[in-house]
Amino acid sequence: MAKHPFVNPANQLTFCRIIFIPLLVIVYYSHFEWRFLASAALFGLAGITDALDGYIARKYEITSAFGAFLDPVADKLMVAVALALLIESHGSWVFTLPAIVIICREIVISALREWMAELGKRASVAVSSIGKIKTTFQITAIVVLLAFAPNTYQIFNTIGLVALYGAAILTIWSMCLYIKAAWPTLVGSE
Repeated sequence: MAKHPFVNPANQLTFCRIIFIPLLVIVYYSHFEWRFLASAALFGLAGITDALDGYIARKYEITSAFGAFLDPVADKLMVAVALALLIESHGSWVFTLPAIVIICREIVISALREWMAELGKRASVAVSSIGKIKTTFQITAIVVLLAFAPNTYQIFNTIGLVALYGAAILTIWSMCLYIKAAWPTLVGSE
């Protein structure tokens, strides 16, 4: 008899990331003075669980199909929700543009990976080192931007915005690499 997927500690950490999503929204919109730092801490903790669940799954050889599905979903949901909160609170096209680029890229790449997996070619669109660097920029940007109210501590908002633009540029670059890898299959020239 197969074990339930939630018995797996790596999957439990991934599921915690999903539970953090409504908690992030509640904390961010609360009226507590510390809401911005608490939101940043929650998002940072989610980032730590992302690294930790993969490490645990590999180290203890407890990878699962459920975990392979849930992990990227949890990541994308957390990032999209955090960016949506920040788009609303910053209310500026200068901020909205890179956030939309990041969200749209995630949708495109998720669809591409799913389609390639159906064809048995998912390995050709596996995560690249550019994608990992992009994720680092993205997490840094979101943590910094969540930590401070939009109209305060301008230096931190500027650092966060610069990191967000860096993530958006790397997002476009990594998307181009994924599409290039999948292009022969996309145009049927294989």
